[in-house]
Amino acid sequence: MNRPRSLGDNSTLIDHETDQDEKNMDPTKKLAATRMSEQLDRFKYTVSGKPSRTPGTVQTAASTRPIRRARMTEILEERKVMSDDAPTSPPPAKKRRLPSKYAPPSKYAHLAPLQDILEPNLICVFVGTNPGIRTSTAGHAYAHPSNMFWKLLHSSGCTDRRCKPEEDVDLPRLYSMGNTNIVERPTKDAAELSKAEMAAGAPILDAKVLKYKPEAVCIVGKGIWEAIWRHRYGRNPKPSEFKYGWQDEKEAMGRSDDPNETGSDGKLWRGAPVFVASSTSGLSASTKPVEKEAIWRPFGEWVKARRAERAVAVTALSDAPR
Repeated sequence: MNRPRSLGDNSTLIDHETDQDEKNMDPTKKLAATRMSEQLDRFKYTVSGKPSRTPGTVQTAASTRPIRRARMTEILEERKVMSDDAPTSPPPAKKRRLPSKYAPPSKYAHLAPLQDILEPNLICVFVGTNPGIRTSTAGHAYAHPSNMFWKLLHSSGCTDRRCKPEEDVDLPRLYSMGNTNIVERPTKDAAELSKAEMAAGAPILDAKVLKYKPEAVCIVGKGIWEAIWRHRYGRNPKPSEFKYGWQDEKEAMGRSDDPNETGSDGKLWRGAPVFVASSTSGLSASTKPVEKEAIWRPFGEWVKARRAERAVAVTALSDAPR
């Protein structure tokens, strides 16, 4: 009785038949098959990426995955080395705001100048450069949101709260303070003014101070004081000659040619002392906000003290017997 063949027996049988086929194969065909096998071996890859020369080796898809990953890793490393060796281009430069150039009066002729807020016997008068477009359009001083003028008035003590630009007309009544500019015409910024017209505004400013005779003048910005200096001395102040804060007595504004000129207090008028403060413009980035507050604080303390002294004097006068 014949025994059924197992799977192992089938494999043995297949191998035996294959060996018999190879033995019975025509020598020419056998040589061609051998050469084809050798050519196929050239396309087999090892981990190093070189062709495998081992005949009879069969590589499955699973066995070639590590080889492909290793080769891909080598390629990525080579690209990284090439990118590291390549010259790096500098980062793109940040866009900067282009400085303005001089603009003739005709450019902003459609904008109205800002009205002065002046009256006699004020504690102080603030002097700005000129109205900006936003200020001219609003009709109120320092109206641009980025301008720190009203904030610095409050933080320094000049005012007991932060006022709004539209309250500029109430400064004399509320705080005994006023406002004017060295140049009347509006522009986008101070760079659109010429140095000549800035200096030409100095004698006009002196005449206003002489007329209204405030106790002090606060110059809101270094550039304004430089313009006044050019009018007086024909040049900008040297670094050693410039300082923020109270200026020397000889630099008082609104002096009179009449030696007998008197002020509102009946005393001889010698001009108004000058305090130079920092610019409050949002375009002025050379001085940090904390530095501006430090510059303004002494003037605010003086204004606050003078206002208190005036209030005491008024009270004493009203309580005096008649």
